[in-house]
Amino acid sequence: MARDMTKGSPFAHLILFGIPILLGNFFQLTYNAVDSILIANIAGTDALAAVGAAAPVFNVIILFTTGLTIGASVLMANAFGAKNHDDIKRTLGTMLVIGAFFTLFWYLVAIFGTRGLMRLMNVPPALMDSSTLYLSIVLFGTPFTYLYNAYSASMRAIGDSKDPVRYLSLSCILNAILDALFLIVFGWGVAGAAIATVLSQVISSLLCIMKCQRDIPYLRMSMEQIRTDASSLKQTLVYGSLTALSQCCMPIGKVLIQSTINTLGTGTIAVYSAAAKIEDFAITPAQSLGHSLTTYTGQNRGARQKKRIYQGYFANFCLEVCYWVMIFSAVTFGGKYLLRMFIRDPELIAIGMGYLGIMAFNYFLCGTNNNLHGFLRGMGKMNYSFVASLLQITVRVVMTFILVPRIGIKGVAIATGAGWLSLAIVFYPLSFVILKRYRPEE
Repeated sequence: MARDMTKGSPFAHLILFGIPILLGNFFQLTYNAVDSILIANIAGTDALAAVGAAAPVFNVIILFTTGLTIGASVLMANAFGAKNHDDIKRTLGTMLVIGAFFTLFWYLVAIFGTRGLMRLMNVPPALMDSSTLYLSIVLFGTPFTYLYNAYSASMRAIGDSKDPVRYLSLSCILNAILDALFLIVFGWGVAGAAIATVLSQVISSLLCIMKCQRDIPYLRMSMEQIRTDASSLKQTLVYGSLTALSQCCMPIGKVLIQSTINTLGTGTIAVYSAAAKIEDFAITPAQSLGHSLTTYTGQNRGARQKKRIYQGYFANFCLEVCYWVMIFSAVTFGGKYLLRMFIRDPELIAIGMGYLGIMAFNYFLCGTNNNLHGFLRGMGKMNYSFVASLLQITVRVVMTFILVPRIGIKGVAIATGAGWLSLAIVFYPLSFVILKRYRPEE
């Protein structure tokens, strides 16, 4: 159901719109965690390390897709706020055309380039075959990954954050069932985990398309409407490509970081993979609030509701800080118990806690920076959001290369905090300058 955020309480809109996104992300992360637990306990630590070594490449694809569709959804939110419904369909049609070329590229990579990518990432020879196999299979699910993100972003742009979550949740349940079947019954190892992932993506994308075609007139598309014109293509590429590049800065940086960690041995690779799964749970609510602010700001910008933009910015900032207090406590006091689900070796758990202990403090910057990104995207400042992401990941990667050979994965945590801090120092003053124009009259 569509949600008009141009009236009513900003706090209520941000929370009620963000909760379904958060639940969907948690469902997805729960599946990913179950997937890793099954792989580690059934196929072994080497299999977990192989999937962990390949995962950053696939994450680049997912986040590029997410960024592209988020950028386009800002245009759709502006159009919805301005009650210009024809532009919503034009933007969706353009997204689908772009997606066809995007997925063709990754099909070619799946066929010809996966082993080369694994070599570039310094994947150990013992993990090369299994990591290459996993990546090759999941790349064939790229069209369905794109379709789900395109339609779910479109639904969120008009205020419907519940239906995409329902379909994602159903696909995650199917994914977990298929994981158990392929890993336990058939013994297919990492190939089984990859096939289960692809099949679940097929389901989630088809459910979203069917919902839009059946029940949402704003997003009901005919074959003739899946096309683009010069104006629509230009706007979508400007907004979408900059947001995609912004989203991709992080996973590309993680690929470089992973290549450094891959030199530390299988045990450390497995530890970092497990800690990364926990970290995903920790930062997802902050990201969900950022996405809520993007839609909220986009709709109110389209409706020219300046005062509400100002109110929403600070309401979301407060929510981000409150969340950090909770996640800091959870990671600090419960991190070792979470790590034990993936790893049994006490020495490896201690290494993982050294990383998570530092990250618990860093999550404050993560949350407040997501507030900044959500605001900038909603205001159409995609170039600022991209430069901010590029700055923080550059600092993070450079410091990782310096620190990891000296102090192990603790160096990644320190580098992450430094990157997030550099972003906040440079771009928060800029956001306040933009907000001055929207300050309520005294």
